[in-house]
Amino acid sequence: MKYYFFLLLNLIFSPLWSQSSPDPNFHIYILLGQSNMAGRGEMIEPYTSQQHEKVWMFTAQNQFVTAKHPMHFDKPALVGVGPGLSFGIEMAKQSSAVKIGLVPCAVGGSSINSWVVNGYDEATKTHPLDEAIQRILAAQQQGVIKGILWHQGESDSETSKRVGYIDKLNALIAQIRTITKQANLPFVIGELGYFNQNYKDFNQILSSLNAPAKHTALISAQDLNAKSDNIHFDSQSATELGKRYAFAMQQLP
Repeated sequence: MKYYFFLLLNLIFSPLWSQSSPDPNFHIYILLGQSNMAGRGEMIEPYTSQQHEKVWMFTAQNQFVTAKHPMHFDKPALVGVGPGLSFGIEMAKQSSAVKIGLVPCAVGGSSINSWVVNGYDEATKTHPLDEAIQRILAAQQQGVIKGILWHQGESDSETSKRVGYIDKLNALIAQIRTITKQANLPFVIGELGYFNQNYKDFNQILSSLNAPAKHTALISAQDLNAKSDNIHFDSQSATELGKRYAFAMQQLP
């Protein structure tokens, strides 16, 4: 329950704690989900040196620094190249006046059942949604939350675990929009890799989320490749996924 009360206090008092007005030209995007959002691509060139002067990431210490791979810290021994950085770079190209802030909040291996208030992920000993909300509230004191990226479902892709998934995800979308006080906050969801039959089947239930009128979009994972584990996107595919997220985000009203 301590997380619930902490979040409630943040919602009430966070505007009072801000030391300065948020920068309207600092556009912030939140990265949610599990390992393929966190990034498990190989740390090889050119990805290890990839950066952009207008793209920043929010560290575990709640500080914005120049973004680079790996962005996440959910499982330090495993993190690698994910879609976040290429997404940010594509978004930064849209305006010379805008800089991009990325807030990594994904938790590898987490089920959607842990993405609720007071939800708990046993493997990482974290409360994914509670901790994401804390980071969202901290980040928005410096800029404006412009959208959410979601990639999750590998943990829930088996037939017996898919029941009610869309309702749970819609509840999460509503929760984040309430927290940010933006009823139409854009929310872009990524398909799972087509290299796994369970994932291909799971993608079919995601189709209803491609609804621009509801400010949600679904991006394709077709033609993207996995590492040898047949679970995680390789570095090139994770980078391409990020570009697809950016294109979809730019199309949403």
